[in-house]
Amino acid sequence: MGAPVDVRVLSPITTKGFRRPSDLKALEYDGIVVSYSQIDQGPASIESEYEIAMSVPGTIARAIEAEREGADAIVIDCMGDPGLRAVREVVSIPVLGPAETAMHVAAMLGHRFSVVTVMRRLRAQFENEAAIYGLSTKMASVRHVDIPVLALEDDLVETRARLVEQALLAVEADGAEAVIFGCTGLLGCAAAVRDGLLARGIDIPVIDPIPTAVSIAAALARVGLSQSKLTYPAPPVKEMLGYDIVLPSAIAAE
Repeated sequence: MGAPVDVRVLSPITTKGFRRPSDLKALEYDGIVVSYSQIDQGPASIESEYEIAMSVPGTIARAIEAEREGADAIVIDCMGDPGLRAVREVVSIPVLGPAETAMHVAAMLGHRFSVVTVMRRLRAQFENEAAIYGLSTKMASVRHVDIPVLALEDDLVETRARLVEQALLAVEADGAEAVIFGCTGLLGCAAAVRDGLLARGIDIPVIDPIPTAVSIAAALARVGLSQSKLTYPAPPVKEMLGYDIVLPSAIAAE
């Protein structure tokens, strides 16, 4: 085996310490290292289309930086998949959004899936994502625990209890046969939620998007696959006022 694959987890929020080093270390295994970067300007957390939009310029800049620093793949650390298609245009390494990845994995593992997210206001976002990703007919519902992103860890026992409650409703009321967490801030809760469902006789996949996306990104990098440049061609070189983002030399030379 050659050098380990470096998967860069790129956080599109500015809250320091939200993603702890120990969280990422736990995602590593033989042949995979997980590095990290974070935007400097933008939202403290993402719970709206407005915040997604405000996070994108910094996400693009950090993605270009990640490729220059030798990362082999990028995972954008938010279920809004902010800047996903734009980032795919400006780098050559594979770029995964956890929402797109988790939805496709859920569609493989169960006939229909539900997203259990943080706030009611995100329902339209996930329904729109499922449509863009060609999976509307596979999504049973979007449910929420009514806990803001930055408060998820204030009481993890309560957070996990609400996740189990909403996942149970997704199965029994909505017909879901797989569940996806609709926030990457729920990293590490999947085992507890799966155990809660198993205790009620329900054996379904509970998909934690970041570990799933990191492993798939590493697999793509390992076999030399990345996004199509017919689908995601390099952007034209032109003046971009107000931003100090410098496109990679391969793009600038075109």
